[in-house]
Amino acid sequence: MKTCDCAGPFERTQDTGSIQHPYDHLRLYLIKPSKYDDEGYVIRYWKGVLPSNTLSCLYGLSEDVRERGVLGKDLKWTTELIDDTVQEIPYKQAIQASRRKGTKVVVCLVGVQTNQFPRAADIAMHFRKAGIPVLIGGFHVSGIVATLPDLTPELVRLANAGVTLVAGEGEAGHLEKLLGDALQDNLNPVYNFLQDLPDISKAAFPRIHPKLLTRYALRHFGTLDCGRGCPFGCSFCTVINVQGRRMRFREVDLLIEKIREDYHRYKISHYFFTDDNFCRNKNWEAILDGLIELKEKENIPFYFMMQLDTQSHLVPNFVEKAAKAGCRQVFIGMESLNQENLKSVKKNQNDIENFKELVDAFHDVGIVCHLAYIIGFPLDTAESVKKDIEKLLSFGAGQASFFMMTPLPGSMDYKHAVEKGTLIDADLNNYDTFHETHRHARMKPGEWLAAYEDAWRVFYSVDNMKRILSQNLKGENYWGIFSNFIWYKNGVNVEGGHPMIHGFIRLKGRLERRAGYPIEGRWQYFQRRLGDVRRELTGWAKLVLELEEVWLATRRRSPLEQRVVAELSRVTQSAKKWRDLRISDLHGFYSRAAAALEKKGLYRFRIPSYFQLWLSRWNFFSEPLTFTRMPLQKFWENVRASWQKGELLRINYVRVVSTSIEECALFLRFIFSILLPNIFLRKH
Repeated sequence: MKTCDCAGPFERTQDTGSIQHPYDHLRLYLIKPSKYDDEGYVIRYWKGVLPSNTLSCLYGLSEDVRERGVLGKDLKWTTELIDDTVQEIPYKQAIQASRRKGTKVVVCLVGVQTNQFPRAADIAMHFRKAGIPVLIGGFHVSGIVATLPDLTPELVRLANAGVTLVAGEGEAGHLEKLLGDALQDNLNPVYNFLQDLPDISKAAFPRIHPKLLTRYALRHFGTLDCGRGCPFGCSFCTVINVQGRRMRFREVDLLIEKIREDYHRYKISHYFFTDDNFCRNKNWEAILDGLIELKEKENIPFYFMMQLDTQSHLVPNFVEKAAKAGCRQVFIGMESLNQENLKSVKKNQNDIENFKELVDAFHDVGIVCHLAYIIGFPLDTAESVKKDIEKLLSFGAGQASFFMMTPLPGSMDYKHAVEKGTLIDADLNNYDTFHETHRHARMKPGEWLAAYEDAWRVFYSVDNMKRILSQNLKGENYWGIFSNFIWYKNGVNVEGGHPMIHGFIRLKGRLERRAGYPIEGRWQYFQRRLGDVRRELTGWAKLVLELEEVWLATRRRSPLEQRVVAELSRVTQSAKKWRDLRISDLHGFYSRAAAALEKKGLYRFRIPSYFQLWLSRWNFFSEPLTFTRMPLQKFWENVRASWQKGELLRINYVRVVSTSIEECALFLRFIFSILLPNIFLRKH
């Protein structure tokens, strides 16, 4: 099979310096595929959560090629960015465009991970049937080429269908080489750029596409790679074989200017630095100093999260400068609490004795730790995993993500598994780190998955969420963690999958189903969707009640409430006890506390006394000293029990109405507390 291993020269005309080709219009489709759910439907949402850094990178590179005019000074470009997790694939539009004279349509499937490959293959075949050239790159193709001597059957199938396979990165002229060959109708079956890792110091930066930003829940959130590669040698990692163990870095001044520009043009104020290990970037201090200057001298409200290793807190000045620069969260690969497990995968840099110190070091400066934990190491058992998760809770981390040990193509674990023939799952759609893809030596089939699901349930239980949010957190960290709880609980409890692949409000097209699955009739599909919607609504109702309970127990008390609590404490220390207090007493405490705070300018509104008692009664825009919704829950349980027993006359229907109103009021207060914090209180 013919392959191309280097960029190579273009054939250029003497007068323009650009390549010769018969086209005057290039329509470039950059598509980041989603994956299929277990029923064969595309996972797609009304609003996504994580924007694709790969799409931004390829968009930046393609715009750079266009602006330099190397493919023709007069060539008209139309570039479409499609994130399959939040957008439909524009098959009809692309096919119609390909039939226009002088127009070249090129489809690039970018950043394709192994679990997304079946979906990517179906998209590719759809376009190939229409005669449109398709290129596919990303970690699956690159990982196979990097670690195995031959292409795997799924790659051979695509190559035989005329799909071009691309291994490696797009900088250093690689993308313009690919597009140039496409315009000359001379694409090779395989391009291998893995031995030509580009210098990214002055490479084109990822670019924001305003239209794509509207597809995500947070429009002020962006992604950016400050460097690539990782110096460590973990056997389950694909990065070291695809992006290399020699780290490469972007130039600091250009990086800071990029962040400044994105804020002023697109109001991007939060970033996820996608580097596999930011603290190993040789320029980390210069980058953080630049960010500090943006915040302090230019008043840019910049915040970010980053990925780190477990030794990052030992780097002198790193933790303190990260906090000052605006870091709010760090994602750390803790992986296991068994040192022998860590040794078995060559993650020797992790020392379990330092894990609590690691978490405390970041929390002491107001940075939330998000711990990554893998279940299914060789020495794991169902019982040992349970004990390890309990120990993990004791660290006090603000968030955790759990993964099942999966030998991903591109890792040494996958290479060894192929050589030994130990893989049992041939379906690449399941290589998403939450399916069992091979036999575990110490856990029975199904037992491993149950241990994984229990880890999510225990960490994101109501009790542990309360414990996390009851810590001495900064205000922004409280709501940051709470927002992540909403996202993660939605993914795990409502959508039934890993939060990192799920968004909000599932969209499911009847005709967009995985190849090999039947297309359901309209009535059968309607029944399926009706069941889906019922389960989602039930899941969200349960989720809201759980989060209300967490919020009530942990929410920051207003100055008014704090004053009332102080007064109550003083009174109950005397002869008068809590049980002797009347509603009028509590009403009086609120009135006096509100008046005192109003004099100090800490409370904006003084509500007339006859309204205060009414508002307090219905829990609406008042300051009730409520720490739990258990009384409400107990009441509804009693109503349900009476209903099930047929004892309808024992139900207090007046209280059913009043409690329903109270539930609605509590829900509104809960929603307003998330969307409009401090609406009635001045910042002080």
